[in-house]
Amino acid sequence: MDWDFTLANYGPVWAFLVQLGLLLLFLMLGNILRRTIPLFRKCLIPSALLGGALLLIVNIVAKQFDFLIVDNRLMQVITYHCLAIGFAAMTLKTEKITHKTNKAQVLEFGALQGGTYMMQAFVGLGITIILFLLTRYGDQIVSYICGLILPLAYGQGPGNALTWDIKFTNTAAAQFAGNGSFGLSLASIGFVVASVFGVLYINIYKKRGGLHVRNSRPTDEIIDQTNPCGNEIPDNESVDKFTLQAGFVALAYALSFGFMCLLGILSDFTNSIAWGFNFLWASLAAMLIKFVVNRLQRHNLMHRGYINNYQMDRISGFSFDLMIVAGVAAIEINDIKNYILPVVILSVVGAVLTYIYIRKVSKECFKGFEHEMFLMSYGTLTGTASNGMILMKEVDPGLRTPTSSLYILSNFPAMVMIAPLLLLLGFACKSPTNAIIACAIFFVLWSVYTIYLFRRRIFKKHYADKPVIPWEDEAEQ
Repeated sequence: MDWDFTLANYGPVWAFLVQLGLLLLFLMLGNILRRTIPLFRKCLIPSALLGGALLLIVNIVAKQFDFLIVDNRLMQVITYHCLAIGFAAMTLKTEKITHKTNKAQVLEFGALQGGTYMMQAFVGLGITIILFLLTRYGDQIVSYICGLILPLAYGQGPGNALTWDIKFTNTAAAQFAGNGSFGLSLASIGFVVASVFGVLYINIYKKRGGLHVRNSRPTDEIIDQTNPCGNEIPDNESVDKFTLQAGFVALAYALSFGFMCLLGILSDFTNSIAWGFNFLWASLAAMLIKFVVNRLQRHNLMHRGYINNYQMDRISGFSFDLMIVAGVAAIEINDIKNYILPVVILSVVGAVLTYIYIRKVSKECFKGFEHEMFLMSYGTLTGTASNGMILMKEVDPGLRTPTSSLYILSNFPAMVMIAPLLLLLGFACKSPTNAIIACAIFFVLWSVYTIYLFRRRIFKKHYADKPVIPWEDEAEQ
């Protein structure tokens, strides 16, 4: 075939841009739906979720006429890469801590996240192991491993849920055929759970009088978001500032790709964990880049600030929006017909138990701003960090509580406490026995984290390290 840019070469020339254009078009349509339909706006349903659902419906209808609109494989590829790109951009940001924080509460927030992951893991895995044992002699067997996707879908969103759904599907011993759609379905439900439960929580506690909206602090200062510190490169340089931000993200992902290649050739075990954690390696590479940049600036070898937080936010936001739209649109209804029961049970049980657990811990460990902490944690651990931030800002638009600062500082301890889950994913899918062992380990870890969180009540210790909360008097007025 001759090389040209006509429809004769649609695949290599036009296919990707057409699919990308569909994502952006339906993202805009989702935003229009959210703006024009009060119910969606009041429930804080993300525009990306609405756009993805609309594209999924259009694709289902089009299939009835033998017309294919969505390339599912390409949508899965976009979802996979956008997760890592978004994490890299978020990690490259230079976070500013705006409140004095209590070290104990930093660890407690990390333990809260770790405990929630472990609870979702052993509950989800326990449910599907039971369903597997009940159906193993029937016509349709429920895979014992699919429940382990619950913490990935609720806790980390479509990208990682898709990745490990595909991994489990490709593992014959797992007896699973989700083909990505199972994980994407759970993740999509997680966004709805985060938004609906969060809004209900806000409205209920407002009516009870236990939740006070903390008004923004008045300020007349106008900050240039493109150069807030005044020492960054100007926008009129020979290379656009946004291009440099994209370059830093690309460098982080390139380093992570090289590391994944290295892991891939070392052994079968390292190869099994290399490609499923692209977001983690991208984050670690971004940390390394940020460390090098900070050292160069400290030794006056780099005199300007090249990383802009505002634009990194735009890159991560764009990546996550694309990830959500593509993830929802990539769902194949035929792939989840046999998994309707576990999807429904996992979604409902996961939502309720996560709600109860985070609510109890927030009341125990974060007195004075328990509502803000609950909304941030519940939104993040059923949807994404964006969901959590949106919900938290509904009651604390001025960020007057230390919730956001604690979230930033708790990232590392949370990562350490979640690590056992990530390391056991490949082990658990090898056999039902391995899954039962993993389930027991998750339960033990959950117990350890929970005992730490409730240690004062269990061991009758008082809040010797209770933080000073300067806004308490204002809230009571």
